[in-house]
Amino acid sequence: MLYKKFIHGKTDYVLYEDLKENFLIKIPEKFNFAFDVVDEYAKTEPNRRALVWCNDQGEEKIFNFSQLKEEVDKTASFLIAQGIKKGDHVMLILRRRYEFWFFLLALHKIGAVAVPATYQLLQKDIEYRNNAANIKMIVSLDNKELQTQIELAVESSPTVEKLVTIGTDRPNWISFYKEIPEEIIPFSKETGPRNQDIMLLYFTSGTSGNPKMIQHNYTYPLGHIVTAKYWQQVVDGGLHLTVAETGWAKAVWGKIYGQWLAGSAVFAYDMDSFVPGKLLEKMEKYQVTTFCAPPTIYRYLIKQDLSKYNLSSLQHCTTAGEALNDEVYNKFFQQTGLKLKEGYGQTELTLAIGNFNGMEIKPGSMGKVAPGYNIDIVDSTGKSCDVGETGEIVIPLKTGFPFGMFSGYYNDEELSKKAFSNDLYHTGDTAYRDSDGYFWFVGRTDDMIKSSGFRISPFEVESTLIKHPAVLECAVTGVLDEKRGQLVKATIVLAPGFEPSKELEHEIQYFVKHQTAPYKFPRIIDFVKELPKTISGKIRHVEIREKDNK
Repeated sequence: MLYKKFIHGKTDYVLYEDLKENFLIKIPEKFNFAFDVVDEYAKTEPNRRALVWCNDQGEEKIFNFSQLKEEVDKTASFLIAQGIKKGDHVMLILRRRYEFWFFLLALHKIGAVAVPATYQLLQKDIEYRNNAANIKMIVSLDNKELQTQIELAVESSPTVEKLVTIGTDRPNWISFYKEIPEEIIPFSKETGPRNQDIMLLYFTSGTSGNPKMIQHNYTYPLGHIVTAKYWQQVVDGGLHLTVAETGWAKAVWGKIYGQWLAGSAVFAYDMDSFVPGKLLEKMEKYQVTTFCAPPTIYRYLIKQDLSKYNLSSLQHCTTAGEALNDEVYNKFFQQTGLKLKEGYGQTELTLAIGNFNGMEIKPGSMGKVAPGYNIDIVDSTGKSCDVGETGEIVIPLKTGFPFGMFSGYYNDEELSKKAFSNDLYHTGDTAYRDSDGYFWFVGRTDDMIKSSGFRISPFEVESTLIKHPAVLECAVTGVLDEKRGQLVKATIVLAPGFEPSKELEHEIQYFVKHQTAPYKFPRIIDFVKELPKTISGKIRHVEIREKDNK
């Protein structure tokens, strides 16, 4: 458990208050995760399990740290042979392939910038990213449709010099496995990058406009000690599964940094598509000990008969990415005996709010402020909100940036200034705080509905809707209306066994009226097959609003 080397004072905490007040990260003069964690394990505990990988075709790969170091050094030698050097930007589109870990760590060793991206991108998305981030090389999984989109994008991407495939040969592409040099280059941490250099560049999956480019430096992995050790509560020698695809920043929250620092191996299930039963089978087979997924995943899991699966190895479960409905929390607890621990953060941050040991869990609450962070909720004038008053979540910056927080948006000084205005970092998310200091998510600042003078939280209505047995997923938005300003609309994906009808529509409306304040009930209901989502799986309320208000 190498994380102890990077913490001042004690590392075990019983009470949340003790953790919040006394936890402090010790920052080395020159930290590089590839050298200081992976190579260190390879030297001191070479047989320690690092990565367990499988897919839907029955393939399986298990790497200990000695084997992983060897693959990373081969990959770094390959990259150097192809002309990649310190500061170059390399896009990784590898889904959940184990080569993602080879390339990410190899880029860290070289000092090049890793730019993970999802395999769901199309030509225009890839073209935008290539040019915005000055991509020099793209590394892709073997997928004909994806690689065709990449080739089309490269025609208008002058900085891209080389395309690398990890699969079968393809014209004008370099085959990774065929071009690995016979001689492996020795690497030295001393000639590598500095702490403040850019290590990672992630594109957000924003609700509107072009994605923002978020840069993190080489100390960023240490910020995820809190994420893994104190929130996810990963087990030394255990196996952690975070469902996220590697193109989403949640992958580095849960598939590498904090988990390895805290001694847990990482499980990567490279699924072709999400099938709840298959995921549960993999968790049972490989004896996953800790699990993290967005509420969307849990909504599907609680519809399964979980008693059919042996999940006895599972010790802790966490959720983030969207607000957690208390109905999902309660049903999961009833079926597993495990209390879901919600957390809050952004691509720009590490875990900023969470449920930790020594705290009572309040279902539906994000928890309390994480160690290393100060959080406030302010109104439109910048004044701190009273208890129970909804406002924007902000991070005061007068005493400096919290550890693990991004330093700004890449190549966008104007956007950075806006985000950091008035000595605050503006998250764009709204919440309220209760008298015990717990934070409760309300929505994005642009998601709030104003109807007949009332301010209505979409999340609050969604939390009520999801309690109805016919509702699998839903999104609540506002529709322009001359009389009321806006009408509350619910876009609903029905659970298996239910069919759209006027009768069901009225039943759901009646249900909401009698579960919450009557003015919040959805006057419009639209039954759909699926909801529009970002590449990271978040529901795109903005897309529904734009369609309705054209």
